[in-house]
Amino acid sequence: MLKTSRAGQEVELINLRKNFGSVIAVDNVSIVVQSGEFLTLLGPSGSGKSTTLMLIAGFELPNSGEIRLGEQTVNDLPSHHRNLGVVFQNYALFPHMTVLENIAYPLKARRWPYAAITEAVSRIMDRVRLPGLGSRYPAQLSGGQQQRVALARALVFNPPVLLMDESLGALDKKLREQLQIEIKRLQKELGITVIAVTHDQSEALTMSDRIAVMNRGRIVQLGTPEELYERPTSRFVADFIGESNFFDSYVDTADPSLVFTAAGLPINLLAPQLPGSRLTVALRPEMVQVIGGVNGSVECAGTQWHDGAVVDTIYVGDVRRYTIRVGDTMISAKVRAGIGPRFEAGDRVRVGWRTADLKALIEG
Repeated sequence: MLKTSRAGQEVELINLRKNFGSVIAVDNVSIVVQSGEFLTLLGPSGSGKSTTLMLIAGFELPNSGEIRLGEQTVNDLPSHHRNLGVVFQNYALFPHMTVLENIAYPLKARRWPYAAITEAVSRIMDRVRLPGLGSRYPAQLSGGQQQRVALARALVFNPPVLLMDESLGALDKKLREQLQIEIKRLQKELGITVIAVTHDQSEALTMSDRIAVMNRGRIVQLGTPEELYERPTSRFVADFIGESNFFDSYVDTADPSLVFTAAGLPINLLAPQLPGSRLTVALRPEMVQVIGGVNGSVECAGTQWHDGAVVDTIYVGDVRRYTIRVGDTMISAKVRAGIGPRFEAGDRVRVGWRTADLKALIEG
């Protein structure tokens, strides 16, 4: 049996590898999840994130590498002895049990005294906001209520680590966003370590202390939400987290800080690149400025401006999305609605961005 305390527990993966036949699902993954940290494994389908979580839970066994919970290596420890809370996407509630019985099940399996079970179940139901629902069955609950029951069942025995596998994926957008905030609050109150899996980049940005972006079984970048969004190290990360304009470019041989897109648009970079090389320049749409007129703007130091024409405009509530043609290059811009003039298709505009907001990226 794993030795644990009530506080959050450190989780360490060392050169973890998992094959399914000839398919490498997890490829030498190493990471340390700090005690009390909320870490999200983020990536597309088939990236290895869920398999990594199943290895930590003990539902899959690694081909090589080491899994450490606290100071103990648990590779050979059965899942039911790892003392981890787990919440699945389908909740896995027992349909023949009431809410109270579902939540109490892990405690009965651990042979807790009746009085302690009653107290623990009552306490966690209050924490996850399930008042008056104890006698209902899962089929009588909404999706959000079922999710809360699953969360309560995973937390009722005070596990030091909570694993969440796409556990909000079946909910509608508004409820999902509400529960993201509630789960983050609860995690901070309890001080537990959370490792979550999702393909939803917005969910990862909202909830995580750090995010490990996975692709083809590997962690391709690890950092805080701000670091990954503002300083992606590859086109894959920049494309998967948020939206970006991507300019496939080549570096000028005479001025290595100047690149040209395939359509000939000149772009200045902060740092010189290898003369004559090819690279991808990324620019977030919200970093693009749009102003009216042509050749008449006041230019600010560090900002590049180009003449263009609006091709399309879409109103999405808090922002307006513009597609703007600059020469033969299409640029996407997101502008706060209600601020500045409103442009329509065919309007002549100037588009600009700070040189500091451009990112020269590697492939992958």
